[in-house]
Amino acid sequence: MGGVVLGSPVAMSSVQEQEAISRLMAFFKEWDNGNKVTRSRILRNFISFNQGKMVPELEQEFSQGGSLFLARLTTWLRLSYMLGTCLKEILQSLWIFLSASGSSRYKVEFVEVGGILTLLEILGLKQINEESKMEALRILQVLARAGRKYKELICESYGVRAVAECLAKSKMEDTQEQAQMLLELLAHGNPKYHSQVYKGLIALLPCTSPKAQHLVLQTLRIVQDIVPEPHPAIVEPLLGALRSVHMEVQYEALQLIKELMKTEVRSALLQGLVMLLIPSRKYGDKAKPQILEDPAAPQMSDPLPSFIQQAACAKAIGMLARESAELCHEMIRMRVVHHLLFAMGNTDHTESQRQASLALEYFVSVSPVVEEQVRIATGEKLFQMLMENAEMLYMKLNPIQVDVLVSNQVNIPGIKEVTE
Repeated sequence: MGGVVLGSPVAMSSVQEQEAISRLMAFFKEWDNGNKVTRSRILRNFISFNQGKMVPELEQEFSQGGSLFLARLTTWLRLSYMLGTCLKEILQSLWIFLSASGSSRYKVEFVEVGGILTLLEILGLKQINEESKMEALRILQVLARAGRKYKELICESYGVRAVAECLAKSKMEDTQEQAQMLLELLAHGNPKYHSQVYKGLIALLPCTSPKAQHLVLQTLRIVQDIVPEPHPAIVEPLLGALRSVHMEVQYEALQLIKELMKTEVRSALLQGLVMLLIPSRKYGDKAKPQILEDPAAPQMSDPLPSFIQQAACAKAIGMLARESAELCHEMIRMRVVHHLLFAMGNTDHTESQRQASLALEYFVSVSPVVEEQVRIATGEKLFQMLMENAEMLYMKLNPIQVDVLVSNQVNIPGIKEVTE
């Protein structure tokens, strides 16, 4: 009476629920009592069978107890991350939960128990392998994509510094790329902290990893459009990036310089480019913060980096002059002709000579005043050699002509001397 008839749908449902709950309790008992080997096996199985599942599917898998397993994962992470025990598998399992469609509740639960701080600490530990750090970065990206609140939480937890250090120190390109992606995410839609991300990227520019420099320059070009105006501190490390022997780094630096010509730091950049045609120790030789140093990176001593920088500056000057008549005339007023002639006489670095000759040829072609003064300074024969084949001029110079170039005193009326 009033009882449930055996075999009815309600009874079957109740029996199935009880069985599911029993399986779940057995699963948790195995986890709670299991050693490292047992838990590793459980995690591998979970990862294999639950990739790409949505929250309802995960909840069905755990009989509506998905949060209970998430809590166990988070607890074990916090207890064992410094030892690295099954760390990669734990992080991959957490990623499945937190990246699942409709996982807002999971994200809140993870953050409330200090998950963000734990992930950021993982990034800074030397004993943690690169693969695990990459997984931690992927989870932080998932959180950052969840909205401004999570981006602010990451930044408030000193996340920009932790991610920047990871980018500078990492030995794996995949990890560096994940760190770069996270920094870019933290800059977008995060007005309270986008300046912090921007300044963090500037601080990374002098790092010794060419891959990191390349990624930082790419990201700066994107973030520069987000911040209201460029910070003056960008000028020196950006010019310093021109010392790199890696063409991809130089290319990104030149592109960023080109874009910054539309901003308030234009004059400082132009002055720096012109000054560096005569190498000095002002740019790029200051001690780098220790976090940016890579002891394993090959170290070059002067004068080679300065000559590489000199050639890159000559190339930048020629590029900017060709793209803007205004910039062209501004550099002429900065005594660029005198400095280009000096660089043309740098017999220790043929690329400096070549780039300086090509740039000077352009200035001569657009300014009759420059043409006249260069002709006077170099003499008719050397001037004709320049105009006939600027790119190959360096191969034809004799010692007397080199001396003429280095000691030139071109004085175009109305120009100003560039001072350090």
